[in-house]
Amino acid sequence: MLKNLPILTSAALILVLPVGSGLAQDEAVATHVPESEIMAAYQGIDAFPDQQVRVVDIGDNINVAVGILRREATYTDDGEPVTSLAHHDITEVYYVIPGSGVLVTGGEAQDDREVPATTAIVRELVGPSAFRTVTGGEKMIISTGDVVVIPSGVAHGFSHILDEITYLSIRVDPNQVLPAGYKHPLID
Repeated sequence: MLKNLPILTSAALILVLPVGSGLAQDEAVATHVPESEIMAAYQGIDAFPDQQVRVVDIGDNINVAVGILRREATYTDDGEPVTSLAHHDITEVYYVIPGSGVLVTGGEAQDDREVPATTAIVRELVGPSAFRTVTGGEKMIISTGDVVVIPSGVAHGFSHILDEITYLSIRVDPNQVLPAGYKHPLID
């Protein structure tokens, strides 16, 4: 089902390897996120569609998190508002494993509702964020193998998913709002 995970895991590793002087806690150490850990977190998707695999402190008060997400079928008519989420501090990089959908970014926001700080969404996954209903925005069809970079503050949500879409999310956390050292509870 997730046959592209070796490529995906390699991409995740490249993003968390030490880059230069002062960027990593210990330049002699890289963080390996094996497919087995990604698949363990994937098993938790039944309870919630977004699972954090790990959060890594790469130095200079920056964290990088690796998450896996699966979204089920959804459809919004053209012109209808799309439910979205905007993360105040976190930039996300999506790598689509299987599936496809229409991702809407930006747009005219209505009905901002802050996600309560006590929820796992804020504490473990994406930091302070707001749900938004948006109209307009940029629509892009994303599918297997695609990468999308969503800067912090940009609202994003799917207007159309035919069946389902599963994707890896690399979360860049420049303010360390996520818990460094976090490992998904299903990881041995």
